[in-house]
Amino acid sequence: MHDHIRPHGPKIIAITNQKGGVGKTTTTINLGAALAEKGRNVLLIDLDPQGNASTGLGIDAAARGLTTYDLLLEEAPLPDVIVETDVKGVWLAPATTDLSSADIELVSNEKRSHLLHDAVHGDGMQAFDYVLIDCPPSLNLLTVNAMVAADSVLVPLQSEFFALEGLSQLMLSIREVRQTANPNLRIEGVVLTMYDARNNLSRQVEADARGNLGELVFNTVIPRNVRVSEAPSFALPVLAYDPQSKGSQAYRDLATELDGRK
Repeated sequence: MHDHIRPHGPKIIAITNQKGGVGKTTTTINLGAALAEKGRNVLLIDLDPQGNASTGLGIDAAARGLTTYDLLLEEAPLPDVIVETDVKGVWLAPATTDLSSADIELVSNEKRSHLLHDAVHGDGMQAFDYVLIDCPPSLNLLTVNAMVAADSVLVPLQSEFFALEGLSQLMLSIREVRQTANPNLRIEGVVLTMYDARNNLSRQVEADARGNLGELVFNTVIPRNVRVSEAPSFALPVLAYDPQSKGSQAYRDLATELDGRK
């Protein structure tokens, strides 16, 4: 790890959209890899019981010792859960399917919404520049934990029909978390994913998103790119799998845009 210490700790971003299949995990992995390529230290926290971020970074299910389940439900210290990945500058708090029961088990815990917050604001976090939290595709207690812990929310939005419909529900959840637990939570931005410039629908969704959300929409759009889809099956970010691909370049641009906001 680099020697630099961030006085205020890392910037913590929850990557969330309650719709599945919008490019959440892909964005978490590749944005993390692109930030690391810029010399940032990045911790990815896998809060999705499917554990796709863990698999996509080559952390085999058998190799996951302590996981985010232990972090939330057994109060295991975060430094004990974190593993190094093969991507230089990227660390991971992995998940397994154990996490799927966390929602039910957390209900009786008085601190249920603040468990992740307490974990990521503990010792040893100053070494990271960014913490990216990959949320499950629902607005459940795991996602609420991510929002309570985070400085901001980044929303991947698939360029398809009804893309904006689910956003109002997500915005309500963000507002609720602001009112009850994390008044400083802000929206980092919306990033259009699976974008096809030749497709009228993609262009229409982009126009609607920019028309409705203005500055909140990142300038960078993530193209529909076969390399991006193939990379996880090789347990690599697309930046490692095919550094020159359009998808890799898009995630580099997104990282530059995000990093410039700090």
